[in-house]
Amino acid sequence: MSKTIRVIPRLDIKGPNVVKGIHLEGLRVMGKPVDFAKYYYETGADELMFMDVVASLYERNSLHDIISETARQIFIPLTVGGGLRTLEDIKMVLRAGADKVCINTAAIKDPNIISEAALRFGSSTIVVAIEAVKQSNGQYLAYTDNGREHTGVEVLEWAKRVNQLGAGEIVITSVDREGTGDGFDIDLVKRISEMVSIPVIAHGGAGSKEHVYDVIHRANCDAVSVASMLHYDYLMKHDTSAASQSEGNVEFLKSKRAFHNFKTATLGDLKNYLIEKGISCRPPHE
Repeated sequence: MSKTIRVIPRLDIKGPNVVKGIHLEGLRVMGKPVDFAKYYYETGADELMFMDVVASLYERNSLHDIISETARQIFIPLTVGGGLRTLEDIKMVLRAGADKVCINTAAIKDPNIISEAALRFGSSTIVVAIEAVKQSNGQYLAYTDNGREHTGVEVLEWAKRVNQLGAGEIVITSVDREGTGDGFDIDLVKRISEMVSIPVIAHGGAGSKEHVYDVIHRANCDAVSVASMLHYDYLMKHDTSAASQSEGNVEFLKSKRAFHNFKTATLGDLKNYLIEKGISCRPPHE
């Protein structure tokens, strides 16, 4: 495989904290976003993805201060999503320090925002998130609002249209696999990778280094977005007691209990493993 694969830690954010759920629900507090971002930057992240996971409920993105603080300390591309409804919203997030924006709900409600945003800010700036839920008949339907809202939109056709409208990338999330550590939905990622000409980022299900290798090797994606596997490794090695106690479930954080389905790893562990397996990616810093 000649293309260089990117490894992108994803930070889901609610209020002042990084949170993590299962199937995008049941959010558990992890710690402060800037601490995670700085650590991942220092250990070899190619990019970072910040998602305001409740923004769509309140129709606003509240990450501006976090983005500004993070952008002063890290020097890799930062993608920001959640609650971005208009071109003005996109402009404000980019002005705060984001390099790319990630849209989902707004794009499904008005697909023209993809082409309008690509024209105004550049195609490479516009990432479209697709949250896919597999139906009993094998079909995939797109959801919005962090996997809560059913749209009736068929995922594969939607991916093709997103490509045609000028998006720079697609991040495909299997809601069924997200947060489980059971591995990626390789069939879903492969089908989308084969039908679009823009980069595809696989997200949802990474529980081990082997899972990450499998989706790259078998589904031909261009990047992998990983959260739980890296976050849980970070939690076991760092004091995160400075996390705000006011948002979400902090009991999980206090317990530091075993993370059942996850073979946790650092970014360095993961990247070195991929390189050993013949995957081209930027070597870690550590």
